[in-house]
Amino acid sequence: MKILILGGTRFLGRSLLEIALAKGHEITLFNRGKSNPELFPEVEFLTGDRDSDLKPLQGRKWDVVVDTCGYVPRIVKKSVELLADAVEHYTFISSISAYADFSKPGIDENSLFATIEDETVEQVTNETYGPLKVLCEKAAEQAMPGRILVLRPGLIVGPYDPSDRFTYWPVRINSGGEVIVPSPRLQQIQFIDVRDLVEFILIMVDKRQTGIYNTTGPDYMLTTQQFLEECNKIIGSKAKFAWVSEKFIIENEINMPVWVPKEWAGINQVNCKKAIGAGLNFRPLADTIRDTLSWHATRPSDYKLRTGLKPRREREFLKLWFGRR
Repeated sequence: MKILILGGTRFLGRSLLEIALAKGHEITLFNRGKSNPELFPEVEFLTGDRDSDLKPLQGRKWDVVVDTCGYVPRIVKKSVELLADAVEHYTFISSISAYADFSKPGIDENSLFATIEDETVEQVTNETYGPLKVLCEKAAEQAMPGRILVLRPGLIVGPYDPSDRFTYWPVRINSGGEVIVPSPRLQQIQFIDVRDLVEFILIMVDKRQTGIYNTTGPDYMLTTQQFLEECNKIIGSKAKFAWVSEKFIIENEINMPVWVPKEWAGINQVNCKKAIGAGLNFRPLADTIRDTLSWHATRPSDYKLRTGLKPRREREFLKLWFGRR
C-alpha cells in the first residue's frame, strides 16, 4: 500500500513507520520536521503544518492515510477535506478518553461519549482532550463519510514511549529495593503495546475497514499485582512491594503511573471485543516489559524519567507509610 502518515517520527508514528516499511509498504511522512528529522532518510518526507501549510499534500495520491496526531477538530477537518479526493481511506487515532463516564466497567463503542459546552475551544487540557477527540472523529466522518476508521486506544506502551508511564515500572523494579506500589492488588489495568496497535492498524487499513473500535488490552484480566510480579520475574529483580492504600496515595499526591482511583476504574476495564474479533492480537506481557527496558537502556545515562517517584521522595513516603502502621 501507499500510506501517508500524518506525524510519524515520535512514538506511535515511528513504530507504524518501522513496521510498515518492514512489510514492504510505500510510506510518505507529513509533519513539521521538528521531531527526530534525521530518522528514516529513505522515506519520502513532506514538511508542512496541518494548520497553516498543507500545500505539500496537494495534487498527490495515496491508498490510505493514518492520522496519528489530530487533536483539534478544525485542523483535522482541514486535513481530511484536502485528502478526501487523494486517498481511499482515512484512519484517525482517537482515545479511550472520548468516553464520558469511567465509573463503571464495560465501556464499549456505543457508550456515551465526552462532550464540551464550547465546541470552539482549541486548547488541549486534561478536561478538553477527550471531547476534542470526539469532535475530531465527527469532523473526519463529515468530510469523508463512510471511509473513516476510528481507533480508540487506552494507554499505549512500549519502545519509544515519551510519557514513561509504563516504562517507570520495569525501570524502577530493575533498581530493586522497596518499591511503593498502589493498592488494590487485584485492580484491573489495561494498556496496549504500540507494536500490537500498529499491526492492527495495518490489518484494518488493508481491508479498508471503517467504524469505531476500542483498542486496548490485553485480552484477559490483568491485575496490578500480576503486572508488577511479571516485571520482577522477567527482569530477575528481588524488589519488594510496599502496597500503599488509595487514601495514602491521594492524601500525599503520589504520582503512580498506570494506576487510577476507584472512581476512574472503568478506564482500565474497557470492552475491546469488537477489535479482538476484527484481528487485534496481543504479544506476551513479558516481551513488552523486556523490550521496553532494553529500549530505555539506549537512552542517555543521565536521562530522568518524566513520571513516577524520584528515589528521595519514595524513601520519604516509605518512612511515612510504615510509620503509620
